Amino acid sequence: MEATNLFVGSLSWDTTDDSLKAFFESIGAVKSARVITDRDTRKSKGFGFVEFEDEANNQKAIDELNGKELDGRTITVSLARPKVARPKAA
Repeated sequence: MEATNLFVGSLSWDTTDDSLKAFFESIGAVKSARVITDRDTRKSKGFGFVEFEDEANNQKAIDELNGKELDGRTITVSLARPKVARPKAA
């Protein structure tokens, strides 16, 4: 079974993988935290994903961190939807 990640939206352009991880570690041990960046410019796309060591922390993080401020922006926290395969552009 694939682990459930959290989707974190409305991130500041200044948020890094490390600052995202540190923010979510107030809830519990973080397995991974990744800010999604543009392939060409390497700039943040304004969202990311967090995975906890213990998935029981997912709901706690949603309850406690959704609507909180990180790096000057009010973030959204929700369960990530499964990745959907998209056809390659021609």
